[in-house]
Amino acid sequence: MKLTVYTRQGSDAGRTVELDASVFGIEPNDHAIWLDVRAAQAHARQGTHKTKERSEVRGSTRKLYRQKGTGNARVGDVKSPTRVGGGTIFGPRPHTYSVGVNRKTKQLARRSALSYKAQNDALRVVEDFTLDAPKTREIVGLLKSAELEGKKVLFLTGSADDVLYRSGRNIPGLTIRSATGASTLDLVSAQVVLMQEAALGALTDALGKDRKEEATADAE
Repeated sequence: MKLTVYTRQGSDAGRTVELDASVFGIEPNDHAIWLDVRAAQAHARQGTHKTKERSEVRGSTRKLYRQKGTGNARVGDVKSPTRVGGGTIFGPRPHTYSVGVNRKTKQLARRSALSYKAQNDALRVVEDFTLDAPKTREIVGLLKSAELEGKKVLFLTGSADDVLYRSGRNIPGLTIRSATGASTLDLVSAQVVLMQEAALGALTDALGKDRKEEATADAE
């Protein structure tokens, strides 16, 4: 599959790029996508929730009244979980929600997400460019020329670019990531994936099977 490369102004750059079939043309694995997305969402949870238990509630430990002979139900101190203002029974404690996913499953999930985008014509390639200083209007102009205004767009750069990130961080619906730093959740959440040429190469190098096999064979 070939994609046309566009300039920042939205015009045809006069060349095309070939998509690696092992990255953008596989049969998508929905279960792998679900596993990786679940792991990303779980990792984003803080897990800092906490309620006070019996030993942490303020109050006296004195027994309120004697055990027998009052006609009332037996009772301990005022911090009893059955009394108003007492501790919480089996309340939440701080803990991590992280879920482990092995490396090959993560790679399969990302390849599956990219293949879905390729199937749905939701991939765009733009020539490489950099900015000297953060300029939001430059990124707005890029989205306008690509007819992507008002859509959820994931813009992938070849490497981490702080200037481009700061240029687009205030634009609603736009997420900027480096090619190797984009998660499966980022990919499936976007309506369109806009990539620089360098980002396409980085994705192919990171996820392509053929090149890894060739490199392994050469090393042997």
